[in-house]
Amino acid sequence: MEISRFEQYARLAAAALLVLGCVLVLQPFVGAILFAGVLVFSTWPAFVMLRDRWGGRRSLAALAVVMFMVVAIALPVALAAQSLIVHSAGMVEAIRNFFDQRSTWELPAFIRDLPLVGAAIVEYWSLLLQSREELVALGRRLADPAKAMLLALGGAVGQGLIQILIALFVAFFFYRDGDRIRRLMSEALVRLAGSQGEVLMSTAQNAVKGVVYGLLGTALAQAIVAFIGFVIAGVPGAALLAALTFVLSLVPMGPVLIWGGAAAWLYATDQVGWAIFMLIYGTAVISSVDNFLKPVLMSRAGNLSMLLVVLGVFGGAIAFGFIGLFVGPALLAVAWNLTKAWLDSPGSPLHDRPETLP
Repeated sequence: MEISRFEQYARLAAAALLVLGCVLVLQPFVGAILFAGVLVFSTWPAFVMLRDRWGGRRSLAALAVVMFMVVAIALPVALAAQSLIVHSAGMVEAIRNFFDQRSTWELPAFIRDLPLVGAAIVEYWSLLLQSREELVALGRRLADPAKAMLLALGGAVGQGLIQILIALFVAFFFYRDGDRIRRLMSEALVRLAGSQGEVLMSTAQNAVKGVVYGLLGTALAQAIVAFIGFVIAGVPGAALLAALTFVLSLVPMGPVLIWGGAAAWLYATDQVGWAIFMLIYGTAVISSVDNFLKPVLMSRAGNLSMLLVVLGVFGGAIAFGFIGLFVGPALLAVAWNLTKAWLDSPGSPLHDRPETLP
């Protein structure tokens, strides 16, 4: 009896050590694996369509989908990282010159001539000009920390690019062996949730689709319309600025920093008309994509609360780095929709509870 108990403990210890070893090996790649799963979940229908059209060639279809994602996701992130690292010194120097040029502190005539508010704006501006030297000194003191911050941001985006490439590498095998993986996941969910297993699988897939389409779809749309606006206004580096717009669109109010900075550069170079165009275009077109397109696409995630999206973006970034911008909202969307599905199921204690008036 003692030998049998010892054998049981030894087996448990060996299993625990095996699990611990696997966790330690896979821990650096958890974010990339989760992101690969998110991408495969959301784009599985496209892979199936290519696989069926190409006579069941799973590897070829998987490679085609992955290469498309390299262009659609990895390339903009690479351009953004390159822009932040290479051009950070130039951006800081341009801001320095902006503070040093006295002409850039003069209000244009159309602002001074505005009815009702023009005089008040001029008066407030004159008060600011009285402390111009202090503002210039402050700007110069902040130049070096700003350069370091831009370099650090570029490094973080570069690390995110590595994670994205790892995730796309993993996604290739998820696509190729997806039928087997899906069957194993379905069997596991059936054992855990009984007859509701397939429903939970479908709910999770729809939630992931909604979040990915909402975040990446909006990011791509904003990057495209921003690129068009930068080209029309003659802003240099339109492709790099569009790539930065793609990355920052994952953060609330992020694209405003790009098209707002472009408008400031146009105004600083005495292109007041194009600066006004950039402000109007950024507000009416670029920002409207986020305000109207994202809610429509996110509705596929079961009308996920914008609060959960914001918490998922920032919490995911803290937990998994840059790639967490995508993984965090997807995880919260799955958890939220699975919780709703469980509460609405017939076996739930809240399912048959009668509604009471407050």
